[in-house]
Amino acid sequence: MVIGVDTHKDVHVAAALSALGVLLEVFEFPSTRAGTAAVRVWAAGLGEVLTWGVEGTGSWGAGLARGLRAADEHVVEVNQVQRHTRRMLGGKSDPRDAEAAARAVLAGFATATPKSGDGPVEQIRIIRAARSSAVKARTAAMNQLKALIVTAPETLREELTGLTPAALISRCAGLRPAGSDLTSTLKRALRALARRHKDLSAEIKAHTTELTELITLVAPALLSEHGVGPDCAAALLITAGDNPHRLRNEAAFAALCGTSPIPASSGQRHRHRLNRGGDRQANAALHRVVISRLANHPPTRAYMSAHVAPNGANKMHTIRCLKRYLARHLYPLILAATTNPAESSPQPALITP
Repeated sequence: MVIGVDTHKDVHVAAALSALGVLLEVFEFPSTRAGTAAVRVWAAGLGEVLTWGVEGTGSWGAGLARGLRAADEHVVEVNQVQRHTRRMLGGKSDPRDAEAAARAVLAGFATATPKSGDGPVEQIRIIRAARSSAVKARTAAMNQLKALIVTAPETLREELTGLTPAALISRCAGLRPAGSDLTSTLKRALRALARRHKDLSAEIKAHTTELTELITLVAPALLSEHGVGPDCAAALLITAGDNPHRLRNEAAFAALCGTSPIPASSGQRHRHRLNRGGDRQANAALHRVVISRLANHPPTRAYMSAHVAPNGANKMHTIRCLKRYLARHLYPLILAATTNPAESSPQPALITP
């Protein structure tokens, strides 16, 4: 049989299907280690489990997926149930979503191996998330500081206008307000924002240092590539996960990054369209690397010169081609980040039609 699991914050719902697609039983269990043990006992009482299809292996189902993999269970990732599937099953409910997940596994639609989330790449993901939050907060602090200066009294506004960002932060952080008038209140607010900006800059620097150390440990060759910095390298490693051998080949990695063209032919027209799927963070990272290489990387500049039209009409299309080639080039370097290829390689299909 196969089991589909609809995951949530506090409780998960599992549905067991026989190999012929007959719904055997539905089981609700807490999203804890004890719950994972309980659902395995429940499943063992029904028969032999060939595959577990788990929704949300990167969020609410991460703990369940790790627990099942630790118990040598075969786990595949199931995408969220689509509307037409819900209509076929008669509506929306947790048991029906779990059943739909099991049917996706049974039909062979769900075959992806989930990220293991238990190695250095998971550490990179955590640090990058904290760093990204600090960068957003620092940008918000600077924007708010500049907005307050726009409406400041003329004397203070003229004093702070025309400064570089670094000089502006330094000047505002050193303000000495005295009194309770409008100017003093504004100075206190500007000083608080400037000091927050400086604290966030120090936090970002610490995160970047730790991120660089981890990436150097995991995939040192990635950072040596032209235009690939810590943030771009982290985004690509996070997309592949701690078990990058779960990806069948470089084409699968390109599709995961949203850089593979999608056929859109009809009749006698043979063409492809832009892939707007995949991990947009990885797609943006590849885009930044390509733009950096177009500035001072001779092979990339030569490719652009040879393929772009005289009027530049197909420049964005050429950049998309460069992103696809870059994904192919970086895939072996990302693949080298795994520590145990045999353990994370995709397992063969256990159910055949």
